[in-house]
Amino acid sequence: MVSPVLRVGFVPGVEPDHFARRWRAGERGARLELVPVALSRQEAALAAGEVDMCFQREAPAREDLHRIPLWEERPAIVVGTENALSLLEEIADADLVDETEILQEGPDDAVDRVAVVASGIGYARMPLSLARLHHRRDAVHRPATDGTPTTISLVWPRESDDDLRQEFVGVVRGRTVRSSR
Repeated sequence: MVSPVLRVGFVPGVEPDHFARRWRAGERGARLELVPVALSRQEAALAAGEVDMCFQREAPAREDLHRIPLWEERPAIVVGTENALSLLEEIADADLVDETEILQEGPDDAVDRVAVVASGIGYARMPLSLARLHHRRDAVHRPATDGTPTTISLVWPRESDDDLRQEFVGVVRGRTVRSSR
């Protein structure tokens, strides 16, 4: 008999390895499959059944979905290494007054915006996890003191809730095989 598979999607910047290791450390009745999902497809991948659950950034609250907020991501500013702002430990909005912001044009354009600022033009705002993911030698990221954090949540359809999904929720919340709810 083939064991069931739990497909868990994750958006860029989320590192689900910790949860996967904990899942595999227990004697589970299912195999865990981690599936990278573009930010622009985080809701569509879940709706289409491409994944069973998904770590989403800024997931909307909806009646048809379970949503467990897990952690907040600190906002960051990315600038080129030649920019004077690269010398600061943290960057406040007041530091950006004379700078040009490279605005987000789409949910999946973080790598492109980092490339633009690396060329010496302006700055880009993004979650610190994305800034780290797209790190390059000619750009630096600094925590933004005035930015709004983003939230990472675990999301899955209410109609598909089952023991397997609840077991993964337990892993994410820190329960072990031997602990009870």
